[in-house]
Amino acid sequence: MIKAVVFDVGETLIDETRIWSRWADRLGVPRFAMLGVIGGMAATGRPLADAFEILSPGIDLEAEQIKWAAEDPEGLRVNFDADDLYPDVRRALGALRERGIRVLIAGNQPPQAKAALERMDLPVDGIYTSAEWELEKPDPKFFLKVAEVAGVAAADICYVGDRVDNDVMPANAAGMVPVLVRRGPWGYLHSELPQASKYGVVVDGLDALVDILPRI
Repeated sequence: MIKAVVFDVGETLIDETRIWSRWADRLGVPRFAMLGVIGGMAATGRPLADAFEILSPGIDLEAEQIKWAAEDPEGLRVNFDADDLYPDVRRALGALRERGIRVLIAGNQPPQAKAALERMDLPVDGIYTSAEWELEKPDPKFFLKVAEVAGVAAADICYVGDRVDNDVMPANAAGMVPVLVRRGPWGYLHSELPQASKYGVVVDGLDALVDILPRI
């Protein structure tokens, strides 16, 4: 019986379209080109940083972000807010809590992401990031930490994300029930990989997760 559901952030709860569109504008490339190259990284298994090198050869990402913050200190830049939530997020998280299920957020995110998520006043029991844990998926220790904060056995935890490599496989190895949501470049592409359905459950959205959870 699932007693806790833990959610990844990017392209699970947060639609990152606006973030990548702002990056395209910052780099002076068409938004379609930015999104297309990111899709290419997902399709070929290359790291996301390679997209920036392709679009802006020689870019120093850290230096560029520092410069951007100085020029636009009040802007969202690489961050997100409540307007970036997928439409089904509040509804699904609330429905799970109404069933007495613990709902947590834990994903690979920078320090400022926790505060951004907390400001959204989501119906969750806890919000955690890789930055505060100093652990990143797919490190097995990340999932041990997930089980620790969930306060239930790993077998009673459903971990929801959009990637086979970062979410489905390591969550399965940790003894959890992985669910892959089909959205975002990785979500759509990884849902076609045999590991997605062999080691986890594939859903089209969070409403579908709520519907099937009693049968998992």
